[in-house]
Amino acid sequence: MTAALSIRQPWAWLILNAGKDIENRDWRTNFRGRVLIHASKSCARSEYENAVDFMVDRGIDRLDADLPSIDQFERGGIIGSVEIVDCTDTSDSPWFVGAFGFVLRNPKPLPFVPWKGQLGFFNVQGVQP
Repeated sequence: MTAALSIRQPWAWLILNAGKDIENRDWRTNFRGRVLIHASKSCARSEYENAVDFMVDRGIDRLDADLPSIDQFERGGIIGSVEIVDCTDTSDSPWFVGAFGFVLRNPKPLPFVPWKGQLGFFNVQGVQP
């Protein structure tokens, strides 16, 4: 079994494709290692627009032409994997805004696998990271 973490779009896509190196959470983790990235099924237009505004406000400007439209995101399944190498409460990363940030390295997009998400870390069988 492999651990997975559900993340809303466009944040999941940004981890795998745009250098998002922190996943903000309000809880700490001791987990270290490769985890599957599950793209949540829901993504409201306001969430998408908030993500774009966040990037503009933080000076993260390398995406405008490449960021898919809200209707193009894969949702409701596994879309990749990433290594969690630390959990911090401070960071210089422009992506960090949380109480805690899971420090991410070595993202790897994977072919889409439909899967029901869960809160927190959850186990997935039959999908290799």
